[in-house]
Amino acid sequence: MATTDEKAALGYEQARDELIEVVRRLEAGGTTLEDSLALWERGEELAKVCRHWLEGARARLDASLADDTADSEPGEG
Repeated sequence: MATTDEKAALGYEQARDELIEVVRRLEAGGTTLEDSLALWERGEELAKVCRHWLEGARARLDASLADDTADSEPGEG
């Protein structure tokens, strides 16, 4: 499971690129069951890191849009 430290340490692009590599290796096959499970687990952790970054970006965007809407309401000024 991705820890808070890992979420902070890995940037979105780094986690995404590693996740792409994990998926590529899983799709290529030729790994043992043990290695495949380890790759799958790592992929799940990386997906959580990416999701964490995307949710944070969405929250910042929503907050910014809410601020813009509040600033432009009629009758203020």
